Amino acid sequence: MTVCLLVVCLGFAGRLVRADSERELVFGMSAAFTGANSELGIEFYRGLMAYLEYFNAQGGADGWTIKVTPANDGYNPAPCFQNTVRFITQDNVFALFSYVGTPTTTHILPLLQKFENQNIFLLFPFTGAQPLRSEPYGKYIYTARASYYEETAGLVDQLVKIGRTRIGVFYQSDAYGRNGWDGIRRALKKHELAIVSEASYRRGASSAQDFTDEARHIVEAEPDAIIIIGTYASQSAFIRDVRNVGYADLLAGISFADSDKTLDLLKAAGIRDGKDYSVNLINSQVVPSYTDLSLPGVRLYQKVLEGYTGQPISPGEGYIPRKFSYVSFEGFLNGLLLGEVIKRMADDPRRDRIPEVMRSITHFDMGIGETVSFGDKYQGLNAIYFTTVKDGSFQPVTDWEQWRQ
Repeated sequence: MTVCLLVVCLGFAGRLVRADSERELVFGMSAAFTGANSELGIEFYRGLMAYLEYFNAQGGADGWTIKVTPANDGYNPAPCFQNTVRFITQDNVFALFSYVGTPTTTHILPLLQKFENQNIFLLFPFTGAQPLRSEPYGKYIYTARASYYEETAGLVDQLVKIGRTRIGVFYQSDAYGRNGWDGIRRALKKHELAIVSEASYRRGASSAQDFTDEARHIVEAEPDAIIIIGTYASQSAFIRDVRNVGYADLLAGISFADSDKTLDLLKAAGIRDGKDYSVNLINSQVVPSYTDLSLPGVRLYQKVLEGYTGQPISPGEGYIPRKFSYVSFEGFLNGLLLGEVIKRMADDPRRDRIPEVMRSITHFDMGIGETVSFGDKYQGLNAIYFTTVKDGSFQPVTDWEQWRQ
């Protein structure tokens, strides 16, 4: 890393924002567009680009338009670091934007600190990890979504309320998984409880991975609920295998796992195995249901997505763009929020004005039932939503009592 930082120091020319035209602001996005969990990056990018193309077509912000330069990191830290070096030293982006994933994003945090005097900020990453919300790096990052601590606490509190106090955990063995594991541990401790069993796996597992041994290990302790901190590929594989070893109780995942893709994989496995793997599943979300047409933000999202004709980035084998999804909805809201940031500095867009503008965003209504407020904080939203499979899709939980122990 020392060598990479030296390259960055030598390569940075201290220029002002780079634009492809005189009134175009360019943002750098590093995400997984290939690999076992590429649909996360592809759908997230698709959602934010749908809004930004809509924004630009409306004239942008006083004539300022927004361009996002995407770079693939495959959900691996080293390529993400290299992408970020290039964004700063060569592309001279206005800001980093909508990075995807904890292991990748946490790896570039020292760069933000290194270039503090150049006002390099990361806006609205797709991760709820705590290092992005804590010293010494939190002041360089503005997050829109709720944290993993908030998601896991929400799940634990609801489970305990219905008498489910023996919680097992299956988690990814990296910064993402450990952060989720720690959130569960902290939440249980408040109830004077502890994790009863756990197992982990290496990042990059595919949906074909065999997790039978891990499933048996967790089930041996007789948990009455298991929380999964994984990606859609690993989560679907574990759900399949833990059901196949006879576990019928509650299984819960968090937002980053992409519940829509998880369910697709479970349906495919169910057809192959002659089983229904979709029962007793819960997934927390950080955005409301994209089917709730009572919300103006959802109506706008559906209208814009239906009219969006952009080609998916790095589509990969078998990828079919989703009409709507939780992941693309979150990306869409990120784009909407970025548009608001630029509107508020359109008279004089400069990197050093980003903190001032972010502080000015309080009670901003995106039409989702919760307003965005930064002020003296670095996280704008806090709401957690809970969904379960009903009629073939993840829909809002209306009655937790159905799972009372």
